[in-house]
Amino acid sequence: MIVFFRAESNLLYAVGHAQPFSVADLEKLIWLFGGAKPLAEKELTGSFIGPRKEMITPWSTNAVEITQTMGIAEITRIEEFFEADAAHASHDRMLQHVYPILDQELFTIHHAPEPIREIDDIASYSEREGLALSAEEIDYLKEVSWQLGRKLTDSEVFGFSQVNSEHCRHKIFNGTFVIDGKEKPSTLFQLIKKTSSENPNYIVSAYKDNVAFIKGPRVEQFAPARQDRPDFFEVNDFDSVISLKAETHNFPTTVEPFNGAATGSGGEIRDRLAGGKGSLPLAGTAVYMTSYPRLTASRPWEQNIEPRKWLYQTPAEILIKASDGASDFGNKFGQPLICGSVLTFEHVERTRKFGYDKVIMLAGGIGFGKEKDSKKEKLKAGDQIVMMGGDNYRIGMGGGAVS
Repeated sequence: MIVFFRAESNLLYAVGHAQPFSVADLEKLIWLFGGAKPLAEKELTGSFIGPRKEMITPWSTNAVEITQTMGIAEITRIEEFFEADAAHASHDRMLQHVYPILDQELFTIHHAPEPIREIDDIASYSEREGLALSAEEIDYLKEVSWQLGRKLTDSEVFGFSQVNSEHCRHKIFNGTFVIDGKEKPSTLFQLIKKTSSENPNYIVSAYKDNVAFIKGPRVEQFAPARQDRPDFFEVNDFDSVISLKAETHNFPTTVEPFNGAATGSGGEIRDRLAGGKGSLPLAGTAVYMTSYPRLTASRPWEQNIEPRKWLYQTPAEILIKASDGASDFGNKFGQPLICGSVLTFEHVERTRKFGYDKVIMLAGGIGFGKEKDSKKEKLKAGDQIVMMGGDNYRIGMGGGAVS
């Protein structure tokens, strides 16, 4: 069931729950929502802008966790909705929807999983689904199909296209380059790694984990003697490592700037948390490169080039929303975004126009850990593997094909 709370502004809260609320629970929710009052109506008509029902927002996850901490059980989802003037009100079509009615089916999804399909023509399927499979990859999959004695399924071909994508495998960076008929002795990746191999200096771990570690100082830690139960605090010294990480999240930020940059920042936080046997993030940075935002007429160089019609969002929208998104994710993890940079660029060369129409969003950060925990153990037979994570969506699964 869903209970609606109305704030003094045009804001509505929809609270999905499994059991009726007690009077005490309602009073807690009224306080939590800043005085918003529960409504007796089971459905509301009009025009309301809110998140798509298929995607539980990060805001909802945080809100539900807060209610659990407050002792309110059985709440499954909380979302914000804004009353709009018309059915065609401006909204983010990727993340939001304009609802003519808010009712008890608001969070119910009537969608059956698509049946598994066998693929007759892998090349045509790749073209139709935008999987960007190369001729060599298609031939490889045909060989796998022949060896298995059956057709491959759509899930298998789709999954292969992502795990073997440039985004995941860095085939160009690891590929052999032949320039002017001469094969180069090193790949791009080998050239990148050459610096650290010839000058390791204080490197503890690099190019073998989700994050790099360099040797840090010996530090004094004031912490509980044990972390799995309440205990006395004590002072201990340990040898530390400094974690360094940077990653790009370009195309997602181009398409949906706030969440694209937010998950870019979140990705590098995740990687530093997962470095070695675990480390802690401290501070983040972000870099943005876009075409000219044309925010003011006082920049004549931006006015000399006619602005193009943007497929997704304008450079100005991207810079504002992406900056908010990267900061927002860090704030939720307690990691401040303390510095960054912006570069805007366009250029006309004869009849060709150049610019960062596919924006560059680079998220980076620094943290620390214990040197004794900076390297992972080797897997061995019998080890148990725990896979963690929430629902994924097609936009996430297909990210490798366009990066």
